[in-house]
Amino acid sequence: MRRITLAGVRMAAALALACAATSSFATPTWCQAGKTVKLAQITWESGSLMTEMVRTVLEKGYGCKTEVVPGATAATETALTNNDLQVWAEHWTGRSPIIARGLKDGNVKLVGELVPGGDKEGWYVPDYVINGDAKRGIKPIAPQLHSIAQLAQYKSLFADDEEPGKGRFYNCPAGWDCERFNNRLLAAYQLGDDYINFRPGTGGALDAAIASAYERGKPILFYYWQPAGLMAKYHFVQLEGAPYSDACWNTIADPKGTPCASAFKVSHLKVALSTPFFEAQPDAVAFFEKMSVPLALDEQLVQQMHDKKLDASTVAHDFFVQHPEIWKQWLAPDVAARVQASLHT
Repeated sequence: MRRITLAGVRMAAALALACAATSSFATPTWCQAGKTVKLAQITWESGSLMTEMVRTVLEKGYGCKTEVVPGATAATETALTNNDLQVWAEHWTGRSPIIARGLKDGNVKLVGELVPGGDKEGWYVPDYVINGDAKRGIKPIAPQLHSIAQLAQYKSLFADDEEPGKGRFYNCPAGWDCERFNNRLLAAYQLGDDYINFRPGTGGALDAAIASAYERGKPILFYYWQPAGLMAKYHFVQLEGAPYSDACWNTIADPKGTPCASAFKVSHLKVALSTPFFEAQPDAVAFFEKMSVPLALDEQLVQQMHDKKLDASTVAHDFFVQHPEIWKQWLAPDVAARVQASLHT
């Protein structure tokens, strides 16, 4: 009969642990298994830029195959909850009931803080409407205007082209989360009879309308947000609204019932991931947790896209070339080295 010693038992236990560890490490990640990482196509500039930054790191740093999938916000968010997409690169928290359900059901994870401190958004007019612009020879048009509550008195100033008896409010494009919130806010502020709720076809069309009015020194009333290049380029004044209230914001977010006015809830910009991808690619999750761009730089990059008519992939490449002091903090040294090497190939 073979004698079993204490040392032998310990050795056997160590070998068992080593085998278990080897088996664990041998499990391929999402990308090692050859699966394509599908990213939602985001139509606003900062979102498309973040998407290309993420795509660069996934492809060049982790060897992933990627695909950017177009679609309306609701469609791509639904796809994420079903793992038909794996990454939504700039998700604004607290805005989407689809993502809220995905989080509750355990199908979605939110990671990181892309812009420290979160977003800023509201209803704006050009600064010269209130304060004038001496350099451009523009006198103040509405020096007393300072709040949304006054807008009914100023509908003729922001007259709609097709219904001049009403003002025009430039909302987000149809299908965006902010379009839905602004619809509710127009009702909450009781402005539906005084203003046309105008929805440009695209984010680019909204930008073009604002820029055109600004360059001509004309009045315009619109919703906008930060981070955004347009906000860095021009001078706008945010109109004062009702103070923020959780109770009232819930009535804005809920399409049913009567809304009450509230300031926008601060959103945090995060990377939304499908849970299967989150669990299968932990090294990429560690990258997402560290990914962050200062607001001023983010807006500067987006402004370049806007002014120079550059696509997001070009500006993302330039960011990686010009700002290694930022992005190398996101990555393990070996991953960073692979990304760095790819910039000159």
